[in-house]
Amino acid sequence: MTGFKNFLLRGNLIELAVAFIMGGAFATVVTATVALIMDLVGKVGGQPDFSTYSPGGVSVGAWLTALIAFVILAAVVYFAIVMPYTKAKERFFPDPTDEPGTPEDIALLTEIRDLLAGQAQTGQHKQL
Repeated sequence: MTGFKNFLLRGNLIELAVAFIMGGAFATVVTATVALIMDLVGKVGGQPDFSTYSPGGVSVGAWLTALIAFVILAAVVYFAIVMPYTKAKERFFPDPTDEPGTPEDIALLTEIRDLLAGQAQTGQHKQL
């Protein structure tokens, strides 16, 4: 029973559940946004559903509708989520490897090396 309790109270499980719920809610928003943009495409170019389009008897309408919806979905996700998230992450959580200068441990080792090299040149070796 203890193992089951530990499994249920594990932080990763709760985080995963929250992510799943938020993902489902967000999928609804993205789907509605794509439908809105498809309606705007329909206002500009006629009907937003190309299912009946079949040039030369080849039914490419459903594929064309799915392709346009996919491109719109990708654009919405990229411009509404990925770009703002990346900019916020860079602003609030900068990558420490991007900071100019030498890390402390490397600077300390360089200083020790230079001191040892200076002692070797002047012949100041101390015996322990």
